[in-house]
Amino acid sequence: MLKIEKLHKSYPIGDSSLHVLKGIDLSVEEGEMVAIMGSSGSGKSTLLNIIGMLDEADEGDYVLDGVKIENLTEKKAAVYRNKFLGFIFQSFNLINYKNALENVALPLYYQGMNRKQRQEEGMFHLGKVGLADWAKHLPNELSGGQKQRVAIARALAAKPKLLLADEPTGALDTTTSYEIMEFIQQLNDEGKTILMVTHEEDIANMCKRIVRLKDGVIMEDTFVNQVRASQYV
Repeated sequence: MLKIEKLHKSYPIGDSSLHVLKGIDLSVEEGEMVAIMGSSGSGKSTLLNIIGMLDEADEGDYVLDGVKIENLTEKKAAVYRNKFLGFIFQSFNLINYKNALENVALPLYYQGMNRKQRQEEGMFHLGKVGLADWAKHLPNELSGGQKQRVAIARALAAKPKLLLADEPTGALDTTTSYEIMEFIQQLNDEGKTILMVTHEEDIANMCKRIVRLKDGVIMEDTFVNQVRASQYV
């Protein structure tokens, strides 16, 4: 599904540069649920941004679902993101003036789907996250947990090969975090491949594998006995 080899990334700082990723090798198979952990500055967000085609590596290979990701123009990157990826962010990234249904249906607009189909698909995915009755509500009328469910529905609407979650529980209280993780685990049970950045050990242990970064290198990559969120909900 995802294969990264010898990935390097540096950022210029004044007259020098900061070497953030130092030869990362990472493979993720279809159906895996992987947590990426590391302290601030370890390179985990940079790695997620490169996988998400929001940034490009300086050197190294990145292959996603058999397609080599390289030399991306902004237009090509947008096409690939829409084709391969679904994103879940800590800050939800919902459009405030669009209701829940319109937010969920947005990726489908960029895929060229007609309005009637977008509405039907959007309602299906809102129903999947238990928010069909909230379709007409604006983001400011939703709780944090509901906003994240709308964001998950939006990520799923485009039928991505890979779901990228950047601190998906970071803005939520513990109970709501576990409810969201229960839902994400269900998606993984259905076969969805999930890559998640988190700094919370309890959330990481709800994945099946933990990759730990430090100073731009992978220090540890282990499969774990997955803790089911349902036991806390």
